[in-house]
Amino acid sequence: MPTQTADDERFMREAITEGEKGLGLTSPNPPVGAIIVHNGEIIGRGYHRKSGGPHAEVNAIAQAAHTEGTTIYVTLEPCSTHGQTPPCVEAIKNAGINRVVVGATDPNPAHVGAGFQQLREAGIEVTSGVLEEEANHLVRFFTKRITTGLPWVIAKTATTLDGRTTLNSGESQWISSEESREDVQNWRQQCDAILVGGETFRRDNPSLTLRGRYAEGRRQPLRVVLTSSEDIPSEHHLFTDEHAALTRIHQGFTFRESLEQLAEEGVSAVLLESGGRLLAHALKLGLVDEVVLYLAPRLGGGNTSLIPSPDLGVHLENMQVDLIGPDIRIFSRVRYTD
Repeated sequence: MPTQTADDERFMREAITEGEKGLGLTSPNPPVGAIIVHNGEIIGRGYHRKSGGPHAEVNAIAQAAHTEGTTIYVTLEPCSTHGQTPPCVEAIKNAGINRVVVGATDPNPAHVGAGFQQLREAGIEVTSGVLEEEANHLVRFFTKRITTGLPWVIAKTATTLDGRTTLNSGESQWISSEESREDVQNWRQQCDAILVGGETFRRDNPSLTLRGRYAEGRRQPLRVVLTSSEDIPSEHHLFTDEHAALTRIHQGFTFRESLEQLAEEGVSAVLLESGGRLLAHALKLGLVDEVVLYLAPRLGGGNTSLIPSPDLGVHLENMQVDLIGPDIRIFSRVRYTD
C-alpha cells in the first residue's frame, strides 16, 4: 500500500469538512466530501448534496479547472457500480487523476474494496486509511443501517441538575434554555427522522420541524410517533401543518420494529426526543448510539426522573461537554455492558 505524504492528513481533513456539509441531506446515501489537489494547492471541492445527485468526486472534478495528473482526496471509497448515477471510479479515470487518497473503506459488504481494485487496475495510485477514524465517524449513520438494518439513534433529552425532566408545574417542554432549544436544530438537521412517544405527542403537541435558517436548503425530517394507544389527537400540529405528509404513526409497533420500518424507508439517523420511559426502554434494548443531554441550572423539578429504570448497564464515553447559554450540553457515545 502506498505510504501517506506529509500533507495527506491536512487535505483529508478538508475533504471531511466538505462531507459534513451533506449531513442530513443524502440518505439513503452516505455523506461524502472530496477535494482535488495539484502542486500542493486545492483546485476543486465537492460534496454529495442529495440522493440521486452527483457524488462528491464528480462535483469536485467539475469545479477544478483541470484534473490531469492531480490527486483527489475522498472521505469514502469511490463507488464502483452504476446506481442512480454512474460509478465514481469511471469519473476519476476519465478525469486523468493519477492518485486517489481515501479515508474510509465502503462499509457496504457488497461493494467493499471494489472501488480500490478498479482504480489500481487502471494504474491509479491508491492510498487508503487516512484519518480513517474521522472518516468512519462521518458515515456512521449509513454504516449502521447498511450493516444491521437499523438506523443510528441519537437520544436528545433535557433535565434539571437533580435529574428531573418536568418542572413543578408539570411542564416538560421548556426545562432547557432558548439557546439549547436553538442548538437542538443542529441535531435535527443531521437526522432523517424525529421520533417521540405517544405521551410526549399528546402532552406537548410538538411540531418536530426544522425552523428558520436551519430549514434553508434542507428537507424536513420524518416525524414519527410510537404509541400503543388509540388516543391520537387529529387536531395536533403533526396532522394539521404544512408537513403533515411527513408524519408517521407507528401504532402498536415495538421500538425495534419502528426502527426497522424507518430503515426500510431509507432513514439512516433518528433523533429520539422522548420522555424518560421510552428513553430507558430504548437504552435497555441497546438501540441508542449517542446521547445529547442538556442540563439546566435548576434544582427541585417535578416528580418525573430522567431514567425511571435502574441498572440499565449503560455507560457514556468520549464525552464532549459544552456550555450552551446557561445550560450544560453533554454529547456522548453510549457503551453497553453485559
